[in-house]
Amino acid sequence: MTTAPRRHLALITAIWVAWSAWYVAWVAGAPVGPAAIAYLALPLGAAVGAHGVLTMIRAVALDPVARRFWRQMTVSFALLAVGYAMLAVAAFADTGVLPTMPIPAAVAAAGAFGVAMWAVGRVPLGITNRGERLKQWLDRSIAFLGCSTVLFTFGLAPMIGAPDPWSTQALVLISLSILLAVGGITKVSYIGNGPVDRVAIRLIGVTSLVGAAVAVLSVAGGYNSAVPAQAVVMPIAPLLAVLAARRQWVSTGVRSRRANTWLPYLAIAAVDGPLLAQLAGHAMTNTGRLVIVAAVLVNALVAVRQFFAMRENSRLLREKRASEDRLRHEVTHDGLTGLANRGLFRERLAGVLADRDATVLLVDLDDFKTVNDSLGHEVGDDLLVAVAGTLRAATGPDGLAVRLGGDEFAVLVDDPAVDGEALAQRVIDAFSGPMSGHQLLVHASIGVATAVAGTALDSVLRDADIAMYAAKQRGKANWVRYQGGMELPQAGHARLGGELRRALDNDEFFLVYQPIIALRTGTVVGVEALVRWQHPTRGLVSPAEFIPAAEGTGLIVPLGRFVLREACRQAAAWLAEFGPDALQKIAPNVSVRQLHDPDFLADVRQALAETGLPSERVVLELTESAVLRGPQVLDTLRRLHDMGIRLALDDFGTGESSLSLLQAFPASIVKLDKSFVDGIEVGEDGTAEAAARQAVARAVVQLALALGLDTVAEGIENQEQADRLLALGYTLGQGYHLARPMPAEDFRRLLAAQQRDLAAAA
Repeated sequence: MTTAPRRHLALITAIWVAWSAWYVAWVAGAPVGPAAIAYLALPLGAAVGAHGVLTMIRAVALDPVARRFWRQMTVSFALLAVGYAMLAVAAFADTGVLPTMPIPAAVAAAGAFGVAMWAVGRVPLGITNRGERLKQWLDRSIAFLGCSTVLFTFGLAPMIGAPDPWSTQALVLISLSILLAVGGITKVSYIGNGPVDRVAIRLIGVTSLVGAAVAVLSVAGGYNSAVPAQAVVMPIAPLLAVLAARRQWVSTGVRSRRANTWLPYLAIAAVDGPLLAQLAGHAMTNTGRLVIVAAVLVNALVAVRQFFAMRENSRLLREKRASEDRLRHEVTHDGLTGLANRGLFRERLAGVLADRDATVLLVDLDDFKTVNDSLGHEVGDDLLVAVAGTLRAATGPDGLAVRLGGDEFAVLVDDPAVDGEALAQRVIDAFSGPMSGHQLLVHASIGVATAVAGTALDSVLRDADIAMYAAKQRGKANWVRYQGGMELPQAGHARLGGELRRALDNDEFFLVYQPIIALRTGTVVGVEALVRWQHPTRGLVSPAEFIPAAEGTGLIVPLGRFVLREACRQAAAWLAEFGPDALQKIAPNVSVRQLHDPDFLADVRQALAETGLPSERVVLELTESAVLRGPQVLDTLRRLHDMGIRLALDDFGTGESSLSLLQAFPASIVKLDKSFVDGIEVGEDGTAEAAARQAVARAVVQLALALGLDTVAEGIENQEQADRLLALGYTLGQGYHLARPMPAEDFRRLLAAQQRDLAAAA
């Protein structure tokens, strides 16, 4: 702290101590001068107080509101010093202890009180809410009436009715000091943090109590109380003002203060004192009547205040209950669909299984990922909301519809009278039509499992999950009830996935190659690369067994990477040995999981760069279902096409695609599925039977020719089939009749023999 606040505090303290000592000596009869000396203490103290506040204003960077307040307090203490200096002059000119206050002095003192009240009244409380402002005005009115009643009863009223009348100036000033005291206390009690320091403004508020103390002292001592009031009591006001300025000077802010709650109740208790005091009188006086009126007003205001408090408490209680209900709902329900969530489902299921049987329907949407990939997540979310509404309506009162997460839903049935299988069929039927604003058709696979009371919760969920996957294997829009032993194939599938990881690490996979033959000449034009697994104990494992496991575990990505690199390496070796005319293309198969892998394009580039194989020699074979997996897959395929790699649509005609797929998909080759080749040779050429068997094959080749695509017929098993296909326009074929899949060395011998035959024919 700088020396200025200390200097002012020391000076004002010295004045108060000196005049207090003077008063003690004066009372003891010591020769310390006339009583008029007492009247010098307040103007001197007020002058020091005004200078101390002004010094603080000049030295401290204050908020504009705080600067305005302290400037007004400077004016107030300056006016107080001027007014009471005039009174001191009058005291030295008068021989009595209570001189008559000159009118100019009274005006200056009244101005001091008025400016102080105006300054305190303009300090903001920081309340903008209309309801809070109203409640605070009620509280302050209660406090104001209560405190005013006490000070009027025991201070001002006895002075007004005293046998020796007080001067009008004195009564006015005492009245103003009481108003300042009551108004200041009721105002500053509600001020928290703000531009004016909280402690400082409370010290200013306490200064107003000095006038009230003078009034009480005057009642008790009459005219003789004027000397102690002037010498000891009244100089306390500027002392408190200097302390307030010092506090503002050094203040660094304090924590927020809770709104005042005790002051109105203290005022209620205070007003009872004057009311009880009226009981001692034998006749009702004007003072008594005012006290009674004030008491009635206070209690009326308290009643109004309590009404607002009760209404506010009721509102807060309603809001709390609504908030608790909302939080409880958010914790137990899905935010997107509004259905019960996994947590509530498990809680309810556990409660049901504790005392009775329960049935669970596990509902999983078919091909929902395709909707997200092709149409976007916003459309997918709309579809999930529509599915939830359909599921809730189909379930009705027979069960609890739940969203477990993603595209997985469930229904909990706790009533033994409800048939779980009938409910599952009802849900399947409800899903038969288009849903959401986008009119999308979505199917679901449902697993049904029933557990007796006491069954472990996870056990029934596992059974429903197994049944649901069994339903997916049977096709879309199916439900299956769990039967004992149904989990064994899936357990074997999971074990197979673990062995796949080991097989990749131990190089147990190898490739075989099935030639693609020109039907007219019988020469090899290309080769399809097929992966095989040589298990150390089980021997050769069928691709039909391990490929689905690889897809399900995600290991198809590293497995496909191995197939791609090995096929490119082997093709590059054959071309280097037999020349560029020996083999037109190498065709490894690609999984949809590979197309979703962000590193797939980099894997293709690396395989070509490491082997030196030209990109136009590579044909990637894909199924229709892989192509139908959204814009990300189509973008990857277009970038492969731009690299010079050709794309073949394998098993054409067996998927769900429309013929427009061939225009969107950058295919170069269409491979007719074996199912359309089987039996194509049956019937005399030109008959209705033969035409019916050849219809699909003829349509595919004509469409391919119109679009400029090459065609390959798969699964040729005899020469008659090859002849019919050649007659229809197919130039290339595959099948056991033409050549079986063979190891790399056998295919090398085939290429060598073909090269010798061509050399001999030349």
